[in-house]
Parts: sequence; C-alpha cells; structure tokens
Amino acid sequence: MTKLLEKAFKEASRLPVVDQNALAKWLLEELEDEKKWELQFAESENVLDKLADEALKEHKKGKTKPLNIERL
Repeated sequence: MTKLLEKAFKEASRLPVVDQNALAKWLLEELEDEKKWELQFAESENVLDKLADEALKEHKKGKTKPLNIERL
C-alpha cells in the first residue's frame, strides 16, 4: 500500500461510522466500475483498430477535412 493511500485510510478511520461506510461503498463501486471499463475497452480493441484503419484510409483518399474548433 502506498503512503498516500495509507494516509487516506488513516484519515477516513477518524470519520463517523456512517461516513466510513459511505466512503467504503463509494470506493468499492469506483473500483468495480474501473474493472468493467477495462474489460469493455479490452474487448473493443479490435473494433477500434478497424475504425482507425478505416479513418486513415479515408484521410489518404482526401475524404477528410481539418477540424475547425471554432465551429464546435
């Protein structure tokens, strides 16, 4: 465990029980969401590769336009 995380847990241990539980629930949900995101991203890697290849082909054919930030 890093020193920073250790410090955060030490500070959190001083909170009332209700707040500790709320913090723990939030942290566990965040960690679970991160796992889901990593899995989804890993599964989409082939799709992203195909889309990138397609975009590069379109660009080489002159079918793309420079991004105009002022029009966003």
